Amino acid sequence: MKIAVNTRLLLRGKLDGIGWFTHEILSRIVRDHPEHEFHFLFDRPYDASFLFAPNVHAHVVSPQARHPLLFRIWYNWMIPRKLKQLGADIFVSPDMIVSLRAKCKQIVVLHDLNFEHYPQDLPAHIARYLSSQTPLFAQKADSIITVSQFSKSDIVKQYGVQPSKIHVVYNAAQPSYRVLSEEERKEVRDEWTQGVPYFIFISSIHPRKNLQRLLLAYDQFRRESGQEVKLLAVGRRFWKNEILDSTLRQMKFADDVIFTGHLEQAALCRVLGGALSLVYVSYFEGFGVPIVEAFQSGVPVITSNVTSMPEVADDAALLVNPLNVNEIAQAMLNIFQDPELRAGLIEKGLSRATQFSWEQSAKDFWNVIEHTTKA
Repeated sequence: MKIAVNTRLLLRGKLDGIGWFTHEILSRIVRDHPEHEFHFLFDRPYDASFLFAPNVHAHVVSPQARHPLLFRIWYNWMIPRKLKQLGADIFVSPDMIVSLRAKCKQIVVLHDLNFEHYPQDLPAHIARYLSSQTPLFAQKADSIITVSQFSKSDIVKQYGVQPSKIHVVYNAAQPSYRVLSEEERKEVRDEWTQGVPYFIFISSIHPRKNLQRLLLAYDQFRRESGQEVKLLAVGRRFWKNEILDSTLRQMKFADDVIFTGHLEQAALCRVLGGALSLVYVSYFEGFGVPIVEAFQSGVPVITSNVTSMPEVADDAALLVNPLNVNEIAQAMLNIFQDPELRAGLIEKGLSRATQFSWEQSAKDFWNVIEHTTKA
């Protein structure tokens, strides 16, 4: 079987949530199925490290697709031409978009529909494109994969897709996330916070990640606890600086918020493993990978009681209303003041983390490919 895959988001040193999902799933599928031929379709020169096995063949298809107009050209004109040339049996697209003109069978991964609920959080031209085109992608695709039961229900509700067409394949944490020794935790604190404990936020700094309210909750926590505890914010900025700067100007303890920027995987695993708690209070997620990464690292989690996050966390985290600064601050206070609560959450989190595995997710993904090609 010839399986063509959209791999335009496999970018060395720039893997985001969708990029990591693509990387972890594909690296396992091509390894486990050497009897099949995989054709990876990039939109720019690629890094050879992404050609995971001898049965992978790489192709660069121009133009580089980084804008709605170029999306239309790449997916609807250049990709069908390449699929026909390859004689592909199926086209798999992990990044939310399929070809509306391709003749072969297609699988699309719709990670979430945040743009339907919060279009104001995206550049207007991107929000318009996704809102107008994603219903067409959902209808065109022979199968849809999504990353939570919440997202499956949302797709059914928004687009009227039959539930049987949608398959859930969970995200997971990479093996490099692990419980640090006390000595390692101390080394990390010494490196980042002059030895004091810290809460951690991990995500791209984007409006729906709700960093503004977390900053206000952290300031409230500091006033009420009277203790020196810092906040590390890890991730690239995708939020207008004036909004972030305005919030920081309101804070008494703004100087104790440390923005690390993007961290490579090894550093990220260490800085998460050394944290007092992850505070992940986004107001919309299709999954919420940092929750599982923290569980696997033996770090307590505070997360939101909306969208997919209760599904991922189950009973292993403190759930809060992400729009309520007081609730977030109180959860931080509870984590800081109650060692028994921390220990209980760590134990539950480590158990919960075992329910998510890239090996199982790759098998589930492959089952969808087989099901779709045979249908």
